[in-house]
Amino acid sequence: MINRTQQSEIDSYLFKGKAILIFGARQVGKTSLIKNTIKSKAVLWLNGDEPDTQLLLENITTDRLKALIGNNTILVIDEAQMVHNIGLLIKRMVDSFPEIQVIASGSSAFELADKTKESMMGRKEELQLFPLTYSEMANHTNFVEETRLVPHRLVFGYYPEVVNNPGKEEKILNDLVDGFLYKDILNLDGIKKSSTLQKLVQMLAYRIGSEINYNSLGNDLGINRLTVEKYIDILEKNFIVFSLNAFSQNQDNELRKGKKIYFWDNGLRNRIIKNFNPIELRDDIGALWENFVISERKKKLIYQQQYKDTHFWRNTQQAEIDYLEIKNNEIEAFEIKYNPNQKVRFTKSFTEKYHPKTTEVIHKENFWNYLL
Repeated sequence: MINRTQQSEIDSYLFKGKAILIFGARQVGKTSLIKNTIKSKAVLWLNGDEPDTQLLLENITTDRLKALIGNNTILVIDEAQMVHNIGLLIKRMVDSFPEIQVIASGSSAFELADKTKESMMGRKEELQLFPLTYSEMANHTNFVEETRLVPHRLVFGYYPEVVNNPGKEEKILNDLVDGFLYKDILNLDGIKKSSTLQKLVQMLAYRIGSEINYNSLGNDLGINRLTVEKYIDILEKNFIVFSLNAFSQNQDNELRKGKKIYFWDNGLRNRIIKNFNPIELRDDIGALWENFVISERKKKLIYQQQYKDTHFWRNTQQAEIDYLEIKNNEIEAFEIKYNPNQKVRFTKSFTEKYHPKTTEVIHKENFWNYLL
């Protein structure tokens, strides 16, 4: 079994009088993480995907809850976002049965989070879980072996089933996309046209590392800007993509409202554009590398609870910094280039204005220093 970074975190939250909420896309290992946490304990496990579970828990009384739980000390609700009024139910559980540990997982973070936001204040601990990381795999096998496999990971990514079934990567990624990516999102309120959503996801996949323009995307898709924003927001809250906003202190020559979109997993991105060619035969290695490094770095910051703002920077003369991390007004600036021999210069228009704490180039011969 591959040790997950979040395992110690969830273990530390057990039986502290709060519900544990685990958010992450389907198939990233939430169920396995929970099972590894609760083994050898008395557990009632309910699946929110199942209609009979949804019906059972809808408007259930406290007395019926008590009878349902019986002598179990842990209640697990998997895919809890599918249960109506799940937030109120969990609140009632924590308030009425503080000795019972409630663990709820959700693959649609915005549904579960929005429903629980007000009612669960002070009653929950939240964890995010992503596909496997370079760091987790280096610890599972060894540094040398995993580093040698990075070109493979750039193409097929880090979903657990993909990693655990070498030779079957394409089929598994096809099944993942067909089975949950569009199906789950299309079940959400407000998503009416599956073809439009699929075209939008493909356009975003082709444009990783490039600034996106909502108006331009809307014109190409025949929808308005607000609908584009809504769809991208839903993709973010379902852990498919994440965004970086342009950094600016309102200088006249700086890009102020720009946005870049990245995917949490390279393999998912490559399946969406249907390109599993090895990196030696690709013309998008720069974009693949940038997506890999930034997504892995973001996972690391979240898992280590390093609360930093993340951005990119560009001015109107097209000078650019790929990636920034900011905390306590200190800026760390990164350029991300696959080729270690590529010449990189951090533009003076940025360094003389913001005086970054560090300026670093992340390439294929030093990336582990930033991801482990």
